[in-house]
Amino acid sequence: MKLFLIDAYALIYRSYYAFIKNPRINSKGMNTSAIFGFINSLEDIFKRENPTHIAVGFDPQGPTFRHEAYERYKAQREETPEVIRQSVPIIRQIIEAYGIPILEVPRYEADDTIGTIAKQAEKEGFNVYMMTPDKDYGQLVSEHIFQYRPKFGGDYEILGVEEVLKKYSLTSPTQMIDLLGLMGDSSDNIPGCPGVGEKTAQKLLSDFGSVENLLANTGQLKGSIKSKIETNEEQIRFSKFLATIVTDVPIRFEAEQCIREKPDQEKLISIYTDLEFRTFINKLIGEDKKSISKPSAQLSIFDDIPEDKPASSEISQPQSLKTTPHHYFLVDTEDKRAELGKSLSKQSFFAFDTETDGLDPLTARLVGMSFAIRENEAWYVPVPESEDWKQTVAPFIPALENPGIMKIGQNIKFDLIVMRQHEVKIAGKLYDTMVAHYLLNPELRHGMDYLAETYLNYQPVSIETLIGPKGKNQRTMRAVPIQEIAEYAAEDADITLKLKNFFEPLIKKEGFEPLLQEIELPLIYVLADIERTGVTLDTQALKESSEEMTKELIRLEKEIYQIAGSTFNINSPKQVGEILFDRLQLDERAKKTKTGSYSTNEETLEKLRSKHPLVGKLLEYRGLKKLLSTYIDALPQLINPVTKKIHTSFNQTVTATGRLSSTNPNLQNIPIRDEIGREIRKAFTSDNADCVFFSADYSQIELRIMAHLSGDPHMISAFQNGEDIHASTAAKIYGIPLKEVTSDMRRKAKTANFGIIYGISVFGLAERLSIPRSESKELIDGYFKTYPRVKEYMDESIRTAKEKGYVETLFKRKRFLPDINSHNAIVRGYAERNAINAPIQGSAADIIKLAMVHIFNRFESKRLKSKMILQVHDELNFNVWKDELEEVRKIVLDEMEHVISLRVPLIADCGVGNNWLEAH
Repeated sequence: MKLFLIDAYALIYRSYYAFIKNPRINSKGMNTSAIFGFINSLEDIFKRENPTHIAVGFDPQGPTFRHEAYERYKAQREETPEVIRQSVPIIRQIIEAYGIPILEVPRYEADDTIGTIAKQAEKEGFNVYMMTPDKDYGQLVSEHIFQYRPKFGGDYEILGVEEVLKKYSLTSPTQMIDLLGLMGDSSDNIPGCPGVGEKTAQKLLSDFGSVENLLANTGQLKGSIKSKIETNEEQIRFSKFLATIVTDVPIRFEAEQCIREKPDQEKLISIYTDLEFRTFINKLIGEDKKSISKPSAQLSIFDDIPEDKPASSEISQPQSLKTTPHHYFLVDTEDKRAELGKSLSKQSFFAFDTETDGLDPLTARLVGMSFAIRENEAWYVPVPESEDWKQTVAPFIPALENPGIMKIGQNIKFDLIVMRQHEVKIAGKLYDTMVAHYLLNPELRHGMDYLAETYLNYQPVSIETLIGPKGKNQRTMRAVPIQEIAEYAAEDADITLKLKNFFEPLIKKEGFEPLLQEIELPLIYVLADIERTGVTLDTQALKESSEEMTKELIRLEKEIYQIAGSTFNINSPKQVGEILFDRLQLDERAKKTKTGSYSTNEETLEKLRSKHPLVGKLLEYRGLKKLLSTYIDALPQLINPVTKKIHTSFNQTVTATGRLSSTNPNLQNIPIRDEIGREIRKAFTSDNADCVFFSADYSQIELRIMAHLSGDPHMISAFQNGEDIHASTAAKIYGIPLKEVTSDMRRKAKTANFGIIYGISVFGLAERLSIPRSESKELIDGYFKTYPRVKEYMDESIRTAKEKGYVETLFKRKRFLPDINSHNAIVRGYAERNAINAPIQGSAADIIKLAMVHIFNRFESKRLKSKMILQVHDELNFNVWKDELEEVRKIVLDEMEHVISLRVPLIADCGVGNNWLEAH
């Protein structure tokens, strides 16, 4: 028999913080991260371990016996985030709906309750698994009691006696109490012995066995450790008391009550529906509910469309093809195609969607097209694989290329590229439901199925129903019977039209109409053209760079081994940690991660860089290896075999700030200034000898936006006078003439200029500049004294966010900040930094997007051969024909610098060369 005991709050907190940077927010604005993560973990345990018995332990409200004994117990912990406080009652309802008993005893923590039940269950023949990441549970393990410890990445480790002893260098599990008594536990505010860390505590226990024996034999100690132990004897004893999980809580293990029951499906569906957890609902109701059924209301000829459409049925569960009266038509003859083509040409708008045999729009072949002009009514046009496809598509070209007809789509950029590859250039205004929803709720998902289920209470036919789950055996749409595709594809067009009708009034209500119509929707044409055009890559240059970098890696590897005095796996964080912290003792306070190894991430190593030459070499090695694998060796594999170019995909609906992101490859993360980044940029070239690579980027656009938004007269004056803003800032902070500013002063001022935009702290600036905190504080104080309106702007941004729950860009894009009023300082601080930065970064994103639209339109109107080929942050890149260079330069700089009128001038710098490096 297998009993799982879950430490509720440990799991809830872990789930919440796992989504802290990208929280799950439903359409009601509720943060469901903690709830979702908890359910996911629960379901994962059922699937992985299939326990026969289960229970969940909760900490009770009010103080425990430890608080009564020690007032400061857990006193350092931040107040529980509001999201968790709001989530716990719902999680308890879900646990009850699963039929799982809740263990909760006044004055005792969940650790104690779980520990007591575990010991009792063991005596009754159970194998007990305590699910928690907290290391103090290690003291409870035995032959039949294990700690089931979540790891990062969704995996788990099972710790029995042997594993605990090895992990913490102990001789018995109960020594975990002594270990915590000596080293303390910052998470619970257990003081321990000042100056004694994990390694020292382990050494003392190895020598003396227990706290009691250690304290009885302090005469055997020497030096400072003797003084520390003797001075803090009572504190050590008390810390051990606090760290001890009691196993005699007044509660009895009732095996029958813990038997894993079949959940209350109706109750769970009700809760999940309210939370908008469609995935969990689908798991409950089973695959049979998602199968396609040919409804009786379906017609097959145009003439039979009834004038009065029946209303949708009132149902509690999501609607589907089965339950919604609809009229979908298969357009599979020449006459039907001609009739539909003429009808579409008379419309002012229609929803449009393509079906293809692949996901890459540049290589995918057209399988079919679907159209909708009224809700619950749609047409599907199958397109043959043979050369006859041109004849099939021809009747629809007048409507698709008509600039007077709006085309409505879901991720319509894909359809634009597919149709362009099939010799159809779609024109006219666009309306993309994915983009519209992105403006309304930027941090939610934007897929059509999710939108339909969330806003229309409609569950579409899943693509997996037609082509099977992802994997080698998944078939293409070409292999699906036409009648099945017709239902699926027509439904897509129908839902897209419904979503447009649903979102349109919301867009107007929120004031997003100008942002949507003037920037985001016109940008779709721009991005489609950029992606289709692609960038030429010099593969020979990359090959040479790869060879040189590989040699450099080998050289660095030898140098690292020489400095370290031994060989080890440089790519193993565990072995690197052992070298840095166990052998070299670079940081006695270094703590192990939840996986049991030391953290050796980039942030940790940067802090240690000045302590040993090995650290800098490790960082250099890692950076080089990452760029080699991510770009130098990977880019040639992404070249399109037909066009011989790289075609990155721009994502318009990913970042919450409004910035574009890119994938395959991700060009936003290419380093700009170091030598390796230069090698990568050198490989991006103009198309041929008659062309040049032209690059233009904004100069300090975010600082200029800060100057505009804050209205600070000193910052505005510096920009208006064309001063070097960083040197000017340094001169004002240090109170010296501009000509006396040193390069180091300018460097510090530059870091402050950009850091303050991101809400950098005194500690953060000190870390970044490797200066004392006192100097960092003086620098920040001097900065705000120099630019007082900047501080006022920052305070005003936070104040506005607290009142409204969001901040806005210059173009009224909103960044929602639900945690801005949190009582938890960490959570609130993250929201406050976003309140300061989002209007600046978002405005910069909006400005370059609008410039892209204007430049593209001018290129089109003048019928230039030159093309925009890349957008990277504040930079635009072009393949320019030499005879068009001066005209392109004039258009690009004119549009970039005059796209919006600010209190300070917008300046764009440009360059020309044979490749990206030369032009930058």
